[in-house]
Amino acid sequence: MDSRKLALLAGALVVALMTAFFARSLIAGSAAPQASAMGQPVVIDGPEVLVATRALPVGTILDATALKFQPWPKEMVDGAYYLKAQTNVQSLQGTVVRNAITAGQPITQGALVKPGDRGFLAAALGPGMRAVTVPVSAQAAVAGFVFPGDRIDLVLTQTVTGGGEGAPLKVSETIMRNLRVLATDQRTDNLVGEDGKTQVRTFSNVTVEATPKIAEQIAVAQTLGSLSLSLRSLADNSAELEQAIASGAVKVPDGDPKAEKDMLIQLASQPQTGNTTFATGADVSRYQRSTVPGKASTNAGFGGAPMQSAPGYTPPSGTASAVAPVGPVVRVARGNNVTVVPVGGKN
Repeated sequence: MDSRKLALLAGALVVALMTAFFARSLIAGSAAPQASAMGQPVVIDGPEVLVATRALPVGTILDATALKFQPWPKEMVDGAYYLKAQTNVQSLQGTVVRNAITAGQPITQGALVKPGDRGFLAAALGPGMRAVTVPVSAQAAVAGFVFPGDRIDLVLTQTVTGGGEGAPLKVSETIMRNLRVLATDQRTDNLVGEDGKTQVRTFSNVTVEATPKIAEQIAVAQTLGSLSLSLRSLADNSAELEQAIASGAVKVPDGDPKAEKDMLIQLASQPQTGNTTFATGADVSRYQRSTVPGKASTNAGFGGAPMQSAPGYTPPSGTASAVAPVGPVVRVARGNNVTVVPVGGKN
């Protein structure tokens, strides 16, 4: 190879090395500002607006945990947003979500319905649900510690009589579960005092959300006995869902996290009937019954002997029993009326 070709090859190699060096310098220089920007907190220049801390479906009754203030870019602030400088969060507790709101989305004034507004209760109801009012006493209403948005079980207490003279059966039965409270008396919000704490007051009526079938059952239950409320824990729904999934009663969709989440939310908010639990008087006192008293026997004859009906038998005047003794009898016919008169003697 001659010297000219060697010079060209060396020159090309030098050019390639210089190109690679400059390219590396450019890449490193462009990446440095990104790394420094990622290490610094992003400062948003704008006012604080009210946003949802979690997904709020239609009909959700708001509480203090559902809302928070968050800085928002001033060029994206809408006139319908709730600004921190102009909003009292406590006044929004007990309002109902009219339109679905996603987590982190700003709350607009048109998305909420306040207590007392027209259509408030209808907005609080889920699709296909009904509002039913149940009269309760102060003792049966958990002493006023039930508020709108809580979930309760409904307990029926009744007295079941039988055909005998024994004591009737006292029984209490949980007939409905997971009913959402919409209002107590005519209040649909949690009453807040001057100290900012929720005030506890007794009430005589509670309005709950129910399916049309459960609404019919509640109407019938009010005629059977007295109804009382049992406040549910917030952890009960998740525990019951896990049991239902483990037993196979609930099928979780595979491969679709969103469908799975929607299904679990729907099941957790669904009122339930069936598989009722009950307690009788004998469960709390040895002097009470555990079964319905049976019918008293009416087939006792003379001297305690059993009696049986006789064909064509009409009891004598002054008797109330429709049975005849076994033994010699005399039949006395007066027209179409036949009277059977026992004459005694040995059987």
